[in-house]
Amino acid sequence: MLKNTLLLNLFTLVFFVGIITTSAQEHNTIKTTNTLIQPPYLKAGDTVAIVAPSGILKNRNREVEQAKALLKSWGLHVVVGAHVFGKDNHFAGTDDERCEDFQKALDDPNIKAIWSARGGYGTVRILDKLDYSKFKEHPKWIIGYSDITALHNQVHTKGVESIHALMCVSLTEDLEEIKESVSTFKSTIFGEPIAYTIEGSKYNKIGETSGQLVGGNLTILHTMLGSNTSLNMDGKILFFEEIGEYAYHIDRMLQSLKRAGYFDNCKGVIVGDISRVRKNTTPWGKPVQQLILDVLEDYDFPIVFNMPAGHEDDNRALILGRTVALKVGKDTSTIVFED
Repeated sequence: MLKNTLLLNLFTLVFFVGIITTSAQEHNTIKTTNTLIQPPYLKAGDTVAIVAPSGILKNRNREVEQAKALLKSWGLHVVVGAHVFGKDNHFAGTDDERCEDFQKALDDPNIKAIWSARGGYGTVRILDKLDYSKFKEHPKWIIGYSDITALHNQVHTKGVESIHALMCVSLTEDLEEIKESVSTFKSTIFGEPIAYTIEGSKYNKIGETSGQLVGGNLTILHTMLGSNTSLNMDGKILFFEEIGEYAYHIDRMLQSLKRAGYFDNCKGVIVGDISRVRKNTTPWGKPVQQLILDVLEDYDFPIVFNMPAGHEDDNRALILGRTVALKVGKDTSTIVFED
């Protein structure tokens, strides 16, 4: 009888220890999965590569030279991809040439950041050609917006943070015109704390939340659906912006994301600039803000409008993959990035 009792107690102890061990392993897996690698912030003497993975840089020499001068004024060295001013119809060189420049920058451990000269269209054509094995050994910041969203998605799936910010062609002759864009870009790459207070909107859906910030251009996010670079939105806060689309196109893309389960476990939405909405012969009949709220009416997460990020001059830098605390009110809202 005593022997049976001892065996039962031993079995019970092993059983519960097994549960505790399994739970701890699962917790560690979740923690690891939800923590992205942060590339080293830049410091004086570091090197930035300027590349053009997308559209052609026709008559944009001034902006690239200005970008080089700006980086050098911050104590940084600059290298420019061999094919930045390449021409292949719509693109800045052939797919192989654009890929070659980007791959070289990924592989070089002396390059600490890769800054896209412009967006446009074309990045998706090189995604599957890129090899991130050396990048994983020496992670670096990938910077840009618009079409560069495709790279942000891909880097996120590799478990590394990236920066949604202005590009070389965003630079105006008088940088005072875009001082907030330049200032937040500099602060972000050099590792200074960033937080934003956003002006209110009657369309805001009030609430507080936190989670990893992901996203970018809505069209590109929509394009990634069904691929290995589509974002897993579980526990994430989605940022999106758009330019030059009809209202019904915006609705269609959001409906597609919704039907794909994009928002099912989402923690919040930050809406950036929705610029130059095109007029259709049949009016949509509602503001684009209401369009967005209508699509997302089934969800209880907070939604904030008026984030100054996207295709306007005031394009504040965002660290994608970083945890943020989002507090949404009617009068003001705040986004605070975790250190």
